[in-house]
Amino acid sequence: MNPAPQNILIVRTDRIGDLVLTLPMASALRKKYPAARISFLVRAYTADLLKGHPFIDEVILLAEKNGRPDTASNSKTLRSRKFDTAIAVSPDLRVALMLFRAGIPVRIGTGYRWYSFLFNERIFEHRKTAAKHEAEYNFSLLRPLGITEPLTEESADYSVKIDQEALSAVTGLLKDHGVKSPFIIVHPGSGGSAVDLPADKMKSLVRLFAEKTDLGIVLTGSEKEVNLCSELEVHGRTCSLAGKLSLLELTALSSLSSLFIANSTGPIHIAASLGTPTAGFYPKITVCSPRRWRPYSAGSLVFTPQLDCSNCTREQCEKLDCMNTIDISYVFNEITTKLLKNRS
Repeated sequence: MNPAPQNILIVRTDRIGDLVLTLPMASALRKKYPAARISFLVRAYTADLLKGHPFIDEVILLAEKNGRPDTASNSKTLRSRKFDTAIAVSPDLRVALMLFRAGIPVRIGTGYRWYSFLFNERIFEHRKTAAKHEAEYNFSLLRPLGITEPLTEESADYSVKIDQEALSAVTGLLKDHGVKSPFIIVHPGSGGSAVDLPADKMKSLVRLFAEKTDLGIVLTGSEKEVNLCSELEVHGRTCSLAGKLSLLELTALSSLSSLFIANSTGPIHIAASLGTPTAGFYPKITVCSPRRWRPYSAGSLVFTPQLDCSNCTREQCEKLDCMNTIDISYVFNEITTKLLKNRS
């Protein structure tokens, strides 16, 4: 085992959900090495997720040029911080190169890429097989640092903090739009990394909640998803906040919600990290499967196509319209009986 690290860098430079599923590493490192300094290198658009995090001492923003990591600039920045240990959670040639050029003595990363020689501590696991959850793959990278106990949904500590200014802003927005508690969030879009539930199916689910419960229904999404969310405003108790929320505000809103419904997308992981019950829709494609990408918390349900198929690909899934086979009445009954039965 390596000497006890004193100055640790965790690199997670991809998307929101990926970063959320990396956060349990910070709490485990803090518990194992309470005196160590822990920093994260992330993209600017995800950085707010780490604001006020109790186990992270510094958040460094990835320098980018033409949409790609600027290796020279990042290497210079990292060298100045004198890290003794770096963990490359997302496999990326430029990340591996910048850690090497920064002269960081212990560099932990995947052992299965051609550039893995740039790491001197390698973990040999193929994520594409989805043999376990993404959060568990991330956690495996801590083994060279003596943290060998497996991560579980029960033990995962995200410690995401709610920004009080964002909470105040969201509370005002809900009041302005006449949304009363309890309410649920429906987030119908995604970043396109999986295959989504068809919009008409999501609309049917929204309509069921509107007609058969007294819950408020808040629709969320990016500016590009304003029209999609507008299509789901099927009742007087539905309200779209698409394009109106910052990342901090979406996080605050999720903490107030009784339930978060979404496709496989980053915000569902934020909600799960806060302990909000979640329901997600996932294709059977191995690399996108719920086994690897479901919300990693005890209070979650996932729904997959009701087709007897195997060796699924995105092309096959789209050709067979697999996601359209999900029975929305069944989904509604499962959610209301298993996730909302004890709601106040």
